[in-house]
Amino acid sequence: MSRTTDGTPPGSVTGRRAAHDGSDRRPGIAHPRQEGTADLRLVPPALAVWATAALMLDASPGWTAAIVVGCVVAGLTLVWRGRAGERAGNAVGSPPTTSSVGAPATPAITRRANPVPLQPTWRRASVGALLLCVAGAAASAGLHGADVRRGPVPQLARGYGTVTAEVELTGDPWVSRPRVRGDHAMSAAVLVRGEVRRVERGDGTAQTTRSPVLVVVDPGVPAPGGGGRARWLGLLPSTRLRMTARLAAPTAGGDRVAAMLRVRERPAPVVVGGPSGPQRLAGRLRAGLREATDGLPEDARALLPGLVVGDTSRITPELDEAFEATDLAHTLAVSGSNLTILLALLIGPPGLAQQVERRGLAPRLGLSLRATALFASALTLGFVVVCRPDPSVLRAAACGAVALLALATGRRRSLMPALATAVLLLVLYDPWLARSYGFLLSVLATGSLLVLAPGWGEALRRRGVPERLAEGLAAAAAAQAVCGPVVAVLSARVSLVAVPCNLLAEIAVAPATVLGFAALAAAPVAMPVARVLAWCAGWPAGWIAGIARAGAGLPGAGVDWPGSWAGAFGLAGVTVAVVLLGRRLLRHPWWCGALGVLLALLVVRPAPLARVVTGWPPPGWRLAMCDVGQGDATVLAAGAGTGVVVDAGPDPKLVDHCLRELGITRVPLVVLTHFHADHVAGLPGVLRGRAVAQIETTGFAEPADQVEFVVREAAAHHVPITRAVAGERRRTGPLDWQVLWPPPNPAPEPDGPNDASVALLVRSAGLRMLLLGDLEPAAQQELLRSPSADELGRVDVLKVAHHGSAYQDPQLMRLVAPRVALISCGVDNPYGHPAPGTVAELEHLGAVVLRTDRDGALAVTGGGGGGGGQEGELRVARD
Repeated sequence: MSRTTDGTPPGSVTGRRAAHDGSDRRPGIAHPRQEGTADLRLVPPALAVWATAALMLDASPGWTAAIVVGCVVAGLTLVWRGRAGERAGNAVGSPPTTSSVGAPATPAITRRANPVPLQPTWRRASVGALLLCVAGAAASAGLHGADVRRGPVPQLARGYGTVTAEVELTGDPWVSRPRVRGDHAMSAAVLVRGEVRRVERGDGTAQTTRSPVLVVVDPGVPAPGGGGRARWLGLLPSTRLRMTARLAAPTAGGDRVAAMLRVRERPAPVVVGGPSGPQRLAGRLRAGLREATDGLPEDARALLPGLVVGDTSRITPELDEAFEATDLAHTLAVSGSNLTILLALLIGPPGLAQQVERRGLAPRLGLSLRATALFASALTLGFVVVCRPDPSVLRAAACGAVALLALATGRRRSLMPALATAVLLLVLYDPWLARSYGFLLSVLATGSLLVLAPGWGEALRRRGVPERLAEGLAAAAAAQAVCGPVVAVLSARVSLVAVPCNLLAEIAVAPATVLGFAALAAAPVAMPVARVLAWCAGWPAGWIAGIARAGAGLPGAGVDWPGSWAGAFGLAGVTVAVVLLGRRLLRHPWWCGALGVLLALLVVRPAPLARVVTGWPPPGWRLAMCDVGQGDATVLAAGAGTGVVVDAGPDPKLVDHCLRELGITRVPLVVLTHFHADHVAGLPGVLRGRAVAQIETTGFAEPADQVEFVVREAAAHHVPITRAVAGERRRTGPLDWQVLWPPPNPAPEPDGPNDASVALLVRSAGLRMLLLGDLEPAAQQELLRSPSADELGRVDVLKVAHHGSAYQDPQLMRLVAPRVALISCGVDNPYGHPAPGTVAELEHLGAVVLRTDRDGALAVTGGGGGGGGQEGELRVARD
């Protein structure tokens, strides 16, 4: 037996320690390539099961039966022939000889002239096994798909019938994102997944069933037992409700939903069955965590429950958009990384889990490997209970546990088989995962972290990058490279700041998660301790939110990309090219530094540099019309970095992007011409990160929900609101303007918000610019008869009223006779804006007509009329 220099056997504990002491590498570290190439034998069956399940969920019973029978027969035949060939091949060699004392000797190998080929035998058996996996996936998917389509609910949904149903909730309620449709804001609805257990038709006939549905609760519908949206959001899974609602077919296929259940009217739903014991326990724990975080700053208070247990009820749309823009949205969902962090706290670094040098709490508590495994299993079960045992959480727990188990063996060659096994078993158990983008992203992220990241990290370490930085950078880059094409399909955008943002956020995820779980566990027994732990966790949580906001706020944070699978494959090709090029560039540090600086400039886009490269915004611009889709947002230059904003458009993200490109950081005044959503819903984007001094609005306070929205946003940012009335004159920097409409006491009362729009006549550098809001013919005619009509002579620039609709007063257009007419409207909008007749009339008057749906954002430069009746030079630039 060989021994070490001190005489101890190399396999003993002392021998291992001696070997480590003589090595310059820390215990448990193994080179990623030491165990050979990855074992990919289970990858084809996993992919075949995935593809089969995705295709067979909608298949008819006949097709399903045919495919299952055909694959089973073919698979068993190939496996049987493979086994027969293997037995024949084993019979080729001679039996082993024995020594004189009976001990087996080295067997002699007898060669034949025509040996039995074993490779085709192995291939037949592998193909047979794959066909059997396909048969299992087809059977599982066919049964699950048929289960969703059977019963009375899908039939009633096709007739849009009103029913009384008993529904058992299967998930947590959530609030849909508010949307703007035309000039109205679509109020956010409460949505929750459930199963219809009993359905009663209008004629009184009832039937027991079990059909998955998506319950949509319209705003204003009271919650069970009274209360509003907050009470709805407090309902726990497994609660059973009795409700009267209208059934409708699902709006999109591919999801495990038999119908949509729309709750629109009274009476309020009634609770007929309370939640189960585990759900009540999970609800109390989650409520305790929310209570413990009540005293934290806004972002930390909203984010910490999401990081810990996936509770996103406090996440604002603005913060959610920031996380999506930086590809940090995965931190708000329950993922395998949450469980991995907790288990790593127990067993230490995964690579040392079966080593004498293992770390973590388990060896300090004196737990054996078996006891550690049992404790880890209990921790996993508790994780599933607290985070809700719905499919996404079970998927995350399975991926996290399998990945950690594979790492714990210390053999990287086992990582791909472990991941493939997890995919195969999860899809067989729940075939709907095969159509889930979340499942796809989980698998891709796990695979990249287990397969690509170690090699990339080792390559960076060889080039002098510190170990921890190399590991973090490799993990973030690998996940982004693999998941980026799928994210592009979902968002039609590619983030350029995802890798640095994930790298910076990663250092705070573990402490926030661990401290958050500690606060969650302490809350039921010692709330003061839980508040202290939550306060400690609030610091890393606030750091993550700050990273998301800062990254999303950069002008070049992302680029638009085709949101299709063709675009995804194109991005994948670009990613492969970048990786291959990057391997060569790593040998040239100067080139890497230069490209890094170039990328930083592309992301930060300093205003002077952006103006030189893109020509936008043009120097000396006086008025800019932002491209915000079907809505209005206009900016008047009032000095360096300063602008008066007239209307905010329908989308905060679009107007914020426009103002960033224009370099606007100070807003002395925001004029909201009226309260329709396509003019005011983007107000948070104007207020985001800018010094706003005042908001001025019309006195016609309709519609009420949008008035309330504006008041709430202004109060949150401590911005005063005033009323604009005709005759008001103001000046700031090179700008001066007067309010032409509405009059102080309009008579008769305006016929809706449009006719109460604030109309402005603006002067800047000799330019006369008329902004008419959404005034319609009745108000336009009143404006011609008002004292302000004397100011309406020929103007240089006209912001055409109401997105260029057909409702214009010809007399006003002839009096104004603009040199340039600007129209803000959305591409392919359903209202036909701008009307062809309006455009033709303006062109007949000699105006150059430009519109944002075709020309993009527009900026006016130049000066007004000179002496002797000559007109000054006037130019319009396009973004």
